[in-house]
Amino acid sequence: MSHQMQVVIDAASPAVLGEFWSVALGYRMDDPPPGFDTWEEALLAGNIPKEQWDDAYAIVDPEDRGPRVFFQKVPEGKTVKNRVHLDVRAADGPRDPDRWDKIQALVERLVGVGGAVVAERRDDWGGHWMVMTDPEGNEFCVS
Repeated sequence: MSHQMQVVIDAASPAVLGEFWSVALGYRMDDPPPGFDTWEEALLAGNIPKEQWDDAYAIVDPEDRGPRVFFQKVPEGKTVKNRVHLDVRAADGPRDPDRWDKIQALVERLVGVGGAVVAERRDDWGGHWMVMTDPEGNEFCVS
């Protein structure tokens, strides 16, 4: 039996990272709880102080294929290399004739919303990808 999975990412600003990763993954913000049209309504109804509104943020796959990604506020900043990182597939696999163009287009979009390019990489098997960081310095690859 399989189990559902959620990816959890620590953040200084969950909303900033959530918005960035929405672009990277083609996701959207998760819906507010039932009975509320907006998150603002839900937070106000829950008497959540405004200074805590950026304590959490979740994004979901609009096609309901990928895992939910949850960003949680933590007091400490990132200090070392990730032990786990996400790979974002911009193309339809290594045989996609437009693969590198698609990778470069996504990299450009992500730089435009706060990402940074770290390095262009190749391997001995014909792999070619970009290593990037999100707005808080978390490494990931675009392939």
